[in-house]
Amino acid sequence: MTDVPENSDAHHVVTYSAARRAWVLGACAAAAALAFGGAGRAPSWIVPAFADAPAGGGLDAFLALSQRLTGRTGFDAVLGKRVYDSLAKSDSQFTQHVAALNTWLQGHGGVPSDTVTQALQVEQPVLAKAVSAIMRAWYLGLVGDMPHVNVVAYEKALMFDPVKDVLTIPSYCRDVPFYWAQKPLGA
Repeated sequence: MTDVPENSDAHHVVTYSAARRAWVLGACAAAAALAFGGAGRAPSWIVPAFADAPAGGGLDAFLALSQRLTGRTGFDAVLGKRVYDSLAKSDSQFTQHVAALNTWLQGHGGVPSDTVTQALQVEQPVLAKAVSAIMRAWYLGLVGDMPHVNVVAYEKALMFDPVKDVLTIPSYCRDVPFYWAQKPLGA
């Protein structure tokens, strides 16, 4: 037995599939051209949305930076303050990093955080680490490294947003961060 149908429509299925792949590749190429066109700058119709970031590295500048990195339009005010305070406590240079990242993004446009991190790894690794810390805080609700991890959000961590319509989110963390990775007692 084979997986190829024996009728004459098999050629049309292959053609349709190839046409779909060509369309998807073309769409991806167009998206990449828009994202990276203009010698590293975003198109002029994107830049104004990111040009009004508050100066400095305070809470408002942090929230504006977080909106650009996550693509979200807003955050819970209490959670935003908690995340900001915890990140500032864990890194004495955090406010300077926020200001520098806002300035960098104004010159490079609002691109996804993974692209920003990749570009910054080469240019300014310290700022790339700050982007990673910000994204980890918002999506996982964790600030700091083991063994000094601070849980700033659990139920409201952004990692639950994609599945919130089909998954009941636990309303509490059952133990310390990464407890599931430890060998059980008596094992």
